[in-house]
Parts: sequence; structure tokens; C-alpha cells
Amino acid sequence: MIKSELIQRLAAANPHLYQRDIELIVNTVLDEIVQALAEGNRVELRGFGTFSVKTRPARVGRNPRTGAQVAVSEKTVPFFKMGKEMRERLNTPGGGG
Repeated sequence: MIKSELIQRLAAANPHLYQRDIELIVNTVLDEIVQALAEGNRVELRGFGTFSVKTRPARVGRNPRTGAQVAVSEKTVPFFKMGKEMRERLNTPGGGG
């Protein structure tokens, strides 16, 4: 599912709301999550999961074409850990997919 499909589904489930308002809400929620992660905070959505940021240390990698060693700098990457409720729903018969 992509963001536009999510907005369409929410609009179909909530016909009393304008699609442009739903789009604004979805964009605002996602922007707030990104902003919190950029500030080094974690975002916990109970029953869904937790977004956090992890730091990958600098390392020596290899160029797959040439095999030459390449210095890879330290990176900050997003990390998501699903919540217990989501994990249970996905792992029950008929619960996911």
C-alpha cells in the first residue's frame, strides 16, 4: 500500500470528511514522526510499534564490481520494531496478509 491508497481507504471509510483533509492529517502525522526521529526521539504507537533511530558505525566495505575496499562513513538509519498486538494479529490464522 502506498500513501495515496491509504488516503483513499480512509476517505472511503469516512465519507463525512473531505479527502484533502484526510491527506493533510496523514501528511501531518508522518511529518511529526520524521521530525521526532530527526531530533533523536523515539515514537511509540501502542499496539502498532516503535520508530527509533540507530547509528551504524563507520566501516570498510567492498565495491561489488571491482572488489576494491571502500570507506563507508557512519550513518543514522530509521528502525521500526513492531508492537505485540501487531505481531499477534499477523501470526494468527487469517490475521494477516
